[in-house]
Amino acid sequence: MGLSDSVTVLPGVGPKRVAALADLGITTIESLLTYYPFRYEDLRVKALNEIGDQEQVTLKGIVAAPPTLSRFGRKKSRLNFRLLIGQDVVPVTFFNQPWLKKSIEVESPIMVYGRFDANRKQLNGMKILSSGKADPMASVYPSNQGIRQKTIQQLVVAAWDKYHTEIHDLVPIAIKTHYRLLDRAQMIHDMHFPKDLKAAKAARRSAKFEEFFRFQMQLQLLKRRDETQAGIAIDYDNQRLKRFVQALPYELTAAQKRVVNEICADLKRPIHMNRLLQGDVGSGKTVVAAICMYAAITGGYQAALMAPTEILAEQHANNLQALFEGLPVNIVLLTGSTKPAVRKEILPRLASGEINLIIGTHALIQEGVDYHRLGLVVIDEQHRFGVAQRQALRQKGANPDVLAMTATPIPRTLAITSYGEMDISVIDELPAGRKPITTHWIKNAQIDSAIQFVLRELAAGHQAYVVTPLIEESEAVDMKNAQAIYERFSAYFAPQHYQVGLLHGRMKNDEKEAVMQAFKENQYQVLVATTVIEVGVDVKNATVMMIYDADHFGLAQLHQLRGRVGRSDQQSYCILIADPKNKNGVDRMRVMTETNDGFVVSQKDLELRGSGDVLGKKQSGLPDFKVGDPIADLTMLSVAQDEAKKLTSTPGWQDQPDNANLVSYLKQAEEHAYMFD
Repeated sequence: MGLSDSVTVLPGVGPKRVAALADLGITTIESLLTYYPFRYEDLRVKALNEIGDQEQVTLKGIVAAPPTLSRFGRKKSRLNFRLLIGQDVVPVTFFNQPWLKKSIEVESPIMVYGRFDANRKQLNGMKILSSGKADPMASVYPSNQGIRQKTIQQLVVAAWDKYHTEIHDLVPIAIKTHYRLLDRAQMIHDMHFPKDLKAAKAARRSAKFEEFFRFQMQLQLLKRRDETQAGIAIDYDNQRLKRFVQALPYELTAAQKRVVNEICADLKRPIHMNRLLQGDVGSGKTVVAAICMYAAITGGYQAALMAPTEILAEQHANNLQALFEGLPVNIVLLTGSTKPAVRKEILPRLASGEINLIIGTHALIQEGVDYHRLGLVVIDEQHRFGVAQRQALRQKGANPDVLAMTATPIPRTLAITSYGEMDISVIDELPAGRKPITTHWIKNAQIDSAIQFVLRELAAGHQAYVVTPLIEESEAVDMKNAQAIYERFSAYFAPQHYQVGLLHGRMKNDEKEAVMQAFKENQYQVLVATTVIEVGVDVKNATVMMIYDADHFGLAQLHQLRGRVGRSDQQSYCILIADPKNKNGVDRMRVMTETNDGFVVSQKDLELRGSGDVLGKKQSGLPDFKVGDPIADLTMLSVAQDEAKKLTSTPGWQDQPDNANLVSYLKQAEEHAYMFD
């Protein structure tokens, strides 16, 4: 007998009920006992003068008059009676529960639970309680059509009665004592059957920590297993690497130097590197990647850089060509647009090792693209690739080291959960000479003055982006659209001899690239665009980013767009145009004007919008926790991670008797993939 027993051992659980429980994720006694209530009903009887308006309460009194039942509509009814409480008479109404009439007898005592309207002094009843009700608190569980709330409560009671002696602590005693956590059995009992709200709160605190701690233990074990995997030890030429860094046209920041050292140390180790390089827009990730790729090349290996778009891949190729000029680095660009004849010429040179640095899009992982000695894989804007695509590139060599890069600053919440098994390097400072971007929020009524400001920047020889959420006019949504703004700006700036370009997602790739190239060459001084310019475009002469309907964008996206300017030593500006309709929209605009720190912005984005859109794909979002909220409970999540790291780095921790239950749980979790449920 144990917590892994099927729920079928409980009375009344047949095939239909098994299916209904499975829909709720309940298949074992363990999953039933950890299927916690999402709220509690306080069933203690209160005096009328203690009750607040719209409070859910229990009233106890005498039925003062016979109940009346009236029906209206199809299957709709209203049941009324009067409840005498001391000298007060309280009208009670039950909607659509006609069967309760037989439970209501004149001059009989009764307890009713419902929502109290203090202004009218009446109760909207929810249920009639047994006068012998012992529990002051009633647990309320998420349920479905196949199984009633009451049935879940009964099954939890049955499981507790039969299995509570089988509940053993998972959190080690030292950790539990230090953070004043409840024993697991007490925690589970008080989650389901608390004596009061204080007990329920203490149990929930312990349940949150246990959930975070179990998850972090699994992540740490994944990380340590990856570290023990056979990898490539790249014995790079340190002297050549130093000469390359010294020859760069600028001094690396302290953060860049620190990150280069972290990555290069991993390259030398004979284990597989799985590292995430994150840094704000313009922080200099590309040059860090270049140094590390050159290190691999000096060690006799090939390097590959995969980017999500052709324009970004081409930009990387051009930048790296300039950086590696005069060095024995043979760079080739391979994308979906590469002509068949050129591709046919590239592939054998790549397979023979003649090409030692290849840059491209998903074309790098296609069938027939073979490498000679692939040592380092760099994945730019990695969250734009699916898990399968990232894995496919990794499998092109003999377990090459992987460096994933992202310019989307990952809030600490996501770094601890979704990327907990990766080593993370952070570039947290901008290159010398970069000036912070000045961000202003204006209303639509102030647009004319903003356009005058853009005109002054153009007169100074600079360029401007103008971004809008829609391509064409839509009757459904009242937002400015790219086509209309393009026409307006063209008419306004043409007499001033400034050219305006238009860029949007419906254009063909070659059309987009032609427009972008023209903007980079200053043939267009103003570029009206949708969010296709969010990632990767680098035009150092652009100093203004004007964003229409800014409150329709998430903070992380606004920050990415803002990062398209401020890429030189010129002062740059971001102008947000928005008339937000609610507090959330106002809060987003204020955050953007108050900070340029992408990590602060992304954490606020997570708090205001939730995790869904921060990194896009489902696999990049937050795991589903039952009781813990990784955003609201970030401090606890961090503590759980620290404790899991400490424990797993302690020699022989798995053999200590105190950890036996935890080790057993982790083995079962690995077999059943609990973490990814």
